[in-house]
Amino acid sequence: MSTPQNRIGAEDVVDAAREPAGPQGQQPAVDARPPDAVEAVPAGAETTDGDSAPDAGAGRAEDGTPAGEGDADERTGEQLDRPLPEGVRRRVVGIAADALGGLPVAELPLSLRQYAKFTPARRAKYAATALAAALESEPAFRVRIADRLRLGQPDLVKALEAGTVPGAADPMDVATAAYLLRPHGWARLVEQAGELAERAGAEGAAAESARLAEKLQAELAELRAAARNDLERQRAESESVRKEAESLRKKVRSLESDTRRAQAETRKLAAELEALRAASTAERSAADGEARRLKHRISELETAVEHGRRSAREGRSVEDMRLRLLLDTVLQSAQGLQRELALPVARIHPADLVEAVEPASASPHDVARRALAEDDPALLDQLLAIPQVHLVVDGYNVTKTGYPSLPLEQQRIRLLGGLAMLAQRTQAEVTCVFDGQDLDVPVIMAPPRGVRVRFSRTGETADELIRRLVRAEPQGRPVVVVSTDKEVADGVRNAGARPVASVLLLNRLGRA
Repeated sequence: MSTPQNRIGAEDVVDAAREPAGPQGQQPAVDARPPDAVEAVPAGAETTDGDSAPDAGAGRAEDGTPAGEGDADERTGEQLDRPLPEGVRRRVVGIAADALGGLPVAELPLSLRQYAKFTPARRAKYAATALAAALESEPAFRVRIADRLRLGQPDLVKALEAGTVPGAADPMDVATAAYLLRPHGWARLVEQAGELAERAGAEGAAAESARLAEKLQAELAELRAAARNDLERQRAESESVRKEAESLRKKVRSLESDTRRAQAETRKLAAELEALRAASTAERSAADGEARRLKHRISELETAVEHGRRSAREGRSVEDMRLRLLLDTVLQSAQGLQRELALPVARIHPADLVEAVEPASASPHDVARRALAEDDPALLDQLLAIPQVHLVVDGYNVTKTGYPSLPLEQQRIRLLGGLAMLAQRTQAEVTCVFDGQDLDVPVIMAPPRGVRVRFSRTGETADELIRRLVRAEPQGRPVVVVSTDKEVADGVRNAGARPVASVLLLNRLGRA
């Protein structure tokens, strides 16, 4: 009995044709063993199913060709009475096309050598006629294809060679194997397969015809019902149209009467409109005359006003000239008196001579002498409230303390966004410094409003740049440096700046 994994037929050829063709000359495996597996089995060796393998030399003649290649039909005396059934032909051609690539080119018929390098799917498509003719006219080639069938369907081949037909085998597989192996009664098996295929096709066609007839009858009944419904609907629509037409006739007669009345009213209104146009023309002429008179009067008044303004300006110019001369005289007299007395410039005021305690200027070191923790955001608020304070931030020191898992670009964006809001609220000068000595290319970015962004030069760390920024400030200006680095804190403290921890800035930004 043939098993599903060992059955080779036209369905396998179709599946192979649907798959992408491999490299030229590379054939998909038909079975689990190579094509020369039969020759490789020693004579008399036990096969996997317990049967003895045929002798490698027993089936060969003295000249090397398989024994019985040319006398199979003569021994059986059987021939087909009609052409090979189409289903069997497709399967035989598919098996031959699949096995053709595993045979030496020298052992192929001349008509098939040009297809040796084709893929199995292309051979089944383009060499189908040549393969069928070679299988029919070349017994040696057919025997070689039958050897490949033995590898693919050993159980079915053994049963046919033993003179039995498996009951559960596919008739098309049985006919294909019988055509290639040519056992006793092979023509009858092939003809039975063809009859079964024709009978199945006829039964399928009859069932399809019956189903189609039932479908047509159902469609005819539906069409008749639809036609009756359409006829009833059209009758109802025609009655509705007739009634609507009668109603429209009545409306048309009413509209004609209304039109005649409207035309009479229109003629009357046209006469009244003509009279109003004549009266309007007369009134417009009178209004135009009055407007021209008023314009002339306005021109006369504007001329009189201009004369009055000119006279007033001339009188005022004389008075201004007199006052300017008097003022210049007084000023020159005062300057002459100042030169005559040689009085020094007053550098102090009387209030400066009164003894009292003067207020001291605010310093970042004087802030938070009350009980405030070093990470309390209120401490940073007090520092930023000092007038003209400059906040310098060690950028990567803050970001790697607060959110070290983010990429450097995201760290910079997050920190600069918070500093922009802080600068907007406190109006303090803010400078953020990043370490740029390991940068391969310049960083292209748009600094936020109110925040100065600087990167250290090649060979210089951010700590050194921070100390240079602190030293650049004038003595006495309040400077606050945000960094957890102890070396940076000690350096800026010696330069007069106030260092604070990075966590203080992070808490202040988190609170905002």
